[in-house]
Amino acid sequence: MKKTLLLVTTFLLTTALFAQEEPKTESKKNINLSGRANDHLLIQLGVTNWAGKPDSINTKGLSRSFNMYFMFDFPFRTNPHLSLAIGAGVGTDNIYFDKMYVGIKDITPALQFKNVADTSHFKKYKLTTAYLEAPIEFRYSSNPLTPNSSYKFALGVKIGTILNAHVKGKTWEDKNGNTLLDYTQKETGRHFFNSYRFLATARFGRGPFNIFGSYQLNKLLKEGAGPDVRPFTIGFTLSGL
Repeated sequence: MKKTLLLVTTFLLTTALFAQEEPKTESKKNINLSGRANDHLLIQLGVTNWAGKPDSINTKGLSRSFNMYFMFDFPFRTNPHLSLAIGAGVGTDNIYFDKMYVGIKDITPALQFKNVADTSHFKKYKLTTAYLEAPIEFRYSSNPLTPNSSYKFALGVKIGTILNAHVKGKTWEDKNGNTLLDYTQKETGRHFFNSYRFLATARFGRGPFNIFGSYQLNKLLKEGAGPDVRPFTIGFTLSGL
């Protein structure tokens, strides 16, 4: 009985002594993210279309978008996987039409989109808009120390001011497709277009290769200047630096 009591007492004392010792904790490592390459340069190529486009406007082919931005990335101190990026750059959209005329220089209350299939027209015809833009992104990186091999996700907005709007036509032909004149015509005018545009953006991928999407939140054309069309784009992003 005494031996048993002694063993129990020894066990309890030993347990109490170990319980009073605080476990050693490893000090948190400070992650140095200065100088990391984290999508400071974005080059985007996408396919563009117009949401809300009426049936009377005939487009064809792959209407394209090209964007280039330089970004500054600011990681969160509380969570290095998250960061906020802001920057500046240029965004362009090219919409291709099928046997249409766009009256970008006409003195009319609204921008005219005319079907010219039954008369002479340009074989190739496109509308180009260019904007100076300021993108803002809320970013997530699965491995902030090696962003070129980590998974990335970003949500953001772009605010742009219009720089240029023009239409360009190539190869004047008759209604049967016979070439009449082999020349190029360019007409510029932006008075029908909203001076500013606001886009919602998203981007996902791994390393320098990403898929992106954007949607214009406000109207492309001014109020009363034409149909309520809103460009949207899906494409690829190459990031670096």
